[in-house]
Parts: sequence; C-alpha cells; structure tokens
Amino acid sequence: MSFLWDFFGDLHGYVWGFPKVFPAMIILLLGTGLFVSFRLGWIQLRQIKHAIDITRGKYDDPKHAGDISHFQALSAALSATIGIGNIAGVATAIHFGGPGALFWMWLTGILGTSLKYAECTLSMKYRKINPDGSASGGPMYYMEKALGWKWLAVIFAGAAAICALGTGNGIQAFTMADQFHSDFNIPVWLTGGIIAMVVASVILGGIKRIGRVTSILAPLMTVIYVVGTLTIILLNLDKIPGAFSQIINGAFSPAGVVGGATGATFMHTLIWGIKRGLFSNEAGQGSAPIAHAAAKTDEPVREGTVAMLGPYIDTLTICTLTGLCILVTDAWIVKVGGAALNGSPMTAYAFREGLSFLGGYGGYVVTAAVLLFATSTIISWSYYGDRSIQYLFGDGAVKPYRIVYCMMIFVGAISGLEEIWTFGDVALGVMAIPNLIALIALSGVTARLTKEYYSREHTPFK
Repeated sequence: MSFLWDFFGDLHGYVWGFPKVFPAMIILLLGTGLFVSFRLGWIQLRQIKHAIDITRGKYDDPKHAGDISHFQALSAALSATIGIGNIAGVATAIHFGGPGALFWMWLTGILGTSLKYAECTLSMKYRKINPDGSASGGPMYYMEKALGWKWLAVIFAGAAAICALGTGNGIQAFTMADQFHSDFNIPVWLTGGIIAMVVASVILGGIKRIGRVTSILAPLMTVIYVVGTLTIILLNLDKIPGAFSQIINGAFSPAGVVGGATGATFMHTLIWGIKRGLFSNEAGQGSAPIAHAAAKTDEPVREGTVAMLGPYIDTLTICTLTGLCILVTDAWIVKVGGAALNGSPMTAYAFREGLSFLGGYGGYVVTAAVLLFATSTIISWSYYGDRSIQYLFGDGAVKPYRIVYCMMIFVGAISGLEEIWTFGDVALGVMAIPNLIALIALSGVTARLTKEYYSREHTPFK
C-alpha cells in the first residue's frame, strides 16, 4: 500500500508542477479561464440576474427532456462542491500556503464561473437521452460528438471514474471520520462503515433520488454553516480589515507559513490557492456538467447560465467566510502538541474560539457541517462516477462500480491525511486537463450558442 501512495506522491509533482517541474496545470487552468472569459464577453458578470431567475423556476417546463429541475441540478452540483473543500480545503490551503492562498482561490472562483458556464452549456447541448428517458451528459459526450475525439473522451471518463473515488469520496470520508474521532473518539472504521451504508441506500435510487436528497441537504447545510461563520465575523469585525490585509499582502509577498516545512514562496502560495480553489468549485474539472446535463430544459445556454452561480456561492462566498474565521481567530498559527493545526480540526478550532459563548460547543457546528457536507458530496459524486462508467462500459458496469464506490468510503475513512489528499489532487488534475483542452477547442461553439440565445427577440434579457 505504501508503494501505491509513493506512486501518487510522485505523480502529484508532475500533475501540479512545483517543485518537480513547471506548473503547467496552473497555467492551463488560469489561461483557459481568462481565454473563455474574454471570448464570452465576461458573461459571468453580465447575466447573474438571469441565472437567478432560471434557478428560481421562472423558465421551468416539465415537458422538457431531462430528469430534474434547474434548482435540483444546481443543488446536486453544489452538493458535490460545497463540501470538505470549504472546511478542510481552505484550512489546508492556509496551512501550507499562508493567508495569501485565499486570494488565489478567489481568482480561481472568478475565472471558474465562465468555465462552469461553458462546460455545462456544452454538456447540455451534446447530452444523450437514454431509452428510459433519463439523460446522460458530461465532457465525454461533447469530446466525442462535437470534436470527434473519442480517445480524449475515454481518457476523461476513466479519470472521472477514478476521481470520484478520491476527490468526491475518499477525502470526504476521511474528513468525516477524522472529525468524529477528534470530537467523540469514534473509531474511524465505524464512521466509514455507517456512512457507506447510508450512501448505498441513496445512490441505488439514481439521479432522481439524489436530486431530491441534495435539494434538501444543500440549502440546509449551507444555512447552518453560513450562520456560524457570519456570527464569528460579526463578533470580530475589528479584525476583518487586518485579515484582508493578510490575504492581499500574502498573495504576492508571503511570509513564512506555520504549517510549511520550508515556509511559503509566491509560487507555493499560488499553487496551494489554485489547487484548493479547483477542489472547492470544480470549475473546469468537468464534474458539474454531468449533473447539470440531467436538468429539464431544451436550452443548453439556460443551464449553463444556472451553473455560473456555483463558484459564486461556493468559492467566493463560503470559502471566504471560512478563511476569515480562521484568520480572525488565529487558528492557522495555533499548534497542538508541537504541530500546527490542519484540515477540519483547524476550522473547528476557529469555531470553538469564535463561538466561545457557546461554552466550547461551537466546534460542533463544524462537526455537523462536515457530516452534511461530506455525505451530500459523496452522494452527488457517485452519480458522476456512474455516468463515466456507463459511458465506458455500458449500463451493466454501473452496479459493480457502485459497490466499489461504497467500499472506497471505508478505505478513505481509515487512510492518512497526506495520502488521501494527494490521491484526490492527482485525480482532480488528470480529470481537468482533457476537459480544459476541449473547452478551448470548442470555445467557438460556446460563443455561437451564447450569441444565439441572448439575441432572440422574445427574450427579456436581450
């Protein structure tokens, strides 16, 4: 097993660059985000109101092909992104990259909105309606149908199926088990076993059950967590200017980092911020288009517009709130047993300190959020893995994959922090690279679809 983790450790260096090679993944992600944003006239800034109107059901039509509503599609996608990346992901970014890493998470989020729009529009355009009326979509379909690059579609689908096991499953299971062991001394294997059974009972019902469950869990978990973070921030308003100063200054002139063995450099901070930003919002990774392709609509651009809201809610709002809580409570420089806090325990410490009026129970807000966030993320990512396996091997391979998927929950729960995060980061990068290439190649198609939709006479948003 140690050989396997060593392999992923080496592969991590080549996928994400620094310190082994030039960080091509970073250049590709930021470069594609800038290119698509300019090509589409920064649509993520111009059509926010229309995105909200679509999400609240103004354009819903039950007669349209698909499985779930716009709101349920966004909820399913958000349930996969609003998760451990917002709790443990922000903490690990600050732990290794310093406060300045949060700035690069913001940049990833802003550029990510255009990538989300492009990939979800294309996914809807080239989705497949199955004989039973259900929908299958995602980057593998527009890679094959629009580009004719079956080979790239196979690479993406294979990477997505593996990524679902790591990013959407193992990391979530580990964080849950770690948090419950820290708070209640519950054995990690027990947490992994229970969650595996709960998830199995949901994912066997398919996307419609997933959509129903996540449309409840996503808003509930978000409200609970946001209320907690806002309370901490309001109680520490005098420290907020200083926190923003740490973020901005640290982005370009990072100081030594408590958690980093060698301290932070500019490149170190940038990579940790972008890496965790991508983990948080998945923009450009190609996962969200799989969920959004199941929406009931006959307008590809309409669903792409809805998808734009994801990074605004996820990275620019919730990740920022988490980061500010960590900074104003100094949780990022606290050491326990000689070691700096990292992951969800760091965020839990920030909540205990920030909500001290609860008598030490503030950290349990994070525990509850970890439970809801991670469970909903695991459920949503199971669907991403399903669609990828279906594309590669047909319907008969879906059930065996679901069994492996549930087993991975247990494996993730008993793994170590460094190993499971490294595996997740590698899978995430390998999945994103072919999708980003496809988004560049199909940018002309996306621009044409966008122009046609927003120039129609009958549209109130012309």
